Amino acid sequence: MTVEELTKQERETPTPVKDLPPPHYDGPTGGSRKRRITLIVVGLVVLGIALLVVRGLHHHPVRAPRFNRGRGDFRAAALGAGPVSVAVARASLGNIVVRIPALGTVTPLNIVTVQSQISGYLESIDFKEGQMVKKGQLLAVIDPRPYEAALTEAKGNLLRDQGELAGAESDLARYEQEIKQDAVSEQQLVDERFLVSQYKGAVESDKGAVAAAAVNVSYCHIVSPISGRVGLMQVYPGNYVTPNEANGIVVVTQLEPTSVIFPIAETYIEGIEQRVAAGAKLEVEAYDAANTTLLTTGYLRTLDNEINTTTGTVSLRAVFENKNDILFPNEFVNVKLVENVLQHQLVIPIAAVRHGAATDGLADYVYLVNPNHTVSVRAVELGTSDTTNVQVKSGLADGDLVVTEGADRLHDGARVMLPGQAGPAGHAGHARRARRPG
Repeated sequence: MTVEELTKQERETPTPVKDLPPPHYDGPTGGSRKRRITLIVVGLVVLGIALLVVRGLHHHPVRAPRFNRGRGDFRAAALGAGPVSVAVARASLGNIVVRIPALGTVTPLNIVTVQSQISGYLESIDFKEGQMVKKGQLLAVIDPRPYEAALTEAKGNLLRDQGELAGAESDLARYEQEIKQDAVSEQQLVDERFLVSQYKGAVESDKGAVAAAAVNVSYCHIVSPISGRVGLMQVYPGNYVTPNEANGIVVVTQLEPTSVIFPIAETYIEGIEQRVAAGAKLEVEAYDAANTTLLTTGYLRTLDNEINTTTGTVSLRAVFENKNDILFPNEFVNVKLVENVLQHQLVIPIAAVRHGAATDGLADYVYLVNPNHTVSVRAVELGTSDTTNVQVKSGLADGDLVVTEGADRLHDGARVMLPGQAGPAGHAGHARRARRPG
């Protein structure tokens, strides 16, 4: 039988069906009945669990969450816990110091690079690096011998020409007597007068040479032109020095007094000039780099004569006595210019002011403490502030009590506990101790 005939026979012969187990039959509604029973059982179990949970909450109520803020724990104010401990301050009349902050640079009033005025070998150095020196104090010595010799020569020339002048003057006096007797000619008298004038000129020239030589001798002793602190030596003994060297011999910087140059915005110029024109001596405070420690105080000396168009600022110079040498040249310091002092203003601590919309339309507000130890949100209009206090233009009165610490836990109408007052737990504890026998 061929392959084609075998394939045809297989297609025509039906495949026997295997015996299968009869399907399970529960009747027309058997499956849905079982599902309903299962749902009922599950529902009863869930209901039982819910009842157990409710009963447990009834006997063991959930406590309000506690938060750790500041020095102790407190319950959330939103859950209606007891009064909140706060710190308070009273609005009162005081002064507001208007300060203009800036960043300044310590700039010496005098700084001199000591140069040699003559050429010669440096014989000695008479200072120690970093030493404080006075004006006119000896700093260095250049070999003076060549200049002392030149001075001696100039003095000798002066003496010679003075002698020749004296002889010529004596001859002139004799010629003036003899001319009356026709003993000398008129020309001899005129020539002698010219000779006297010539010797007088020589004498004056010699005097100048003597003075120049004396100055050069004095230049051999180099002295400090100002009082201040010397820096590091730029040249050492034995070297040949010349005038106008780039680094000189040493730099002397004046420290007492000193100045600080700092820029301020051009918007402040008008107010400052008005105060200066009125005769006010504006105080300037210098603080450290962290702007926390007051280093020293001085006064405003002057303003620059033009505005920097790039930055829109003008430079000011303040002068400081600097007796303790705390301001170092070229040091950066934080500066506060005391522009004005507003007196008899209603002020509160800056810590009492809250910012943001506590209620609709409020930008700045405080928590005002009421006589019944509750707080009210009070909108305030603020003015100028200083480092600790701020001026209140409206919203408060003298003597009003405001919250300075703990305000982040408050809301309008919240109960507060002022410093020195005992809380409810403290009162209960005192009552229990009072009832304790013995």
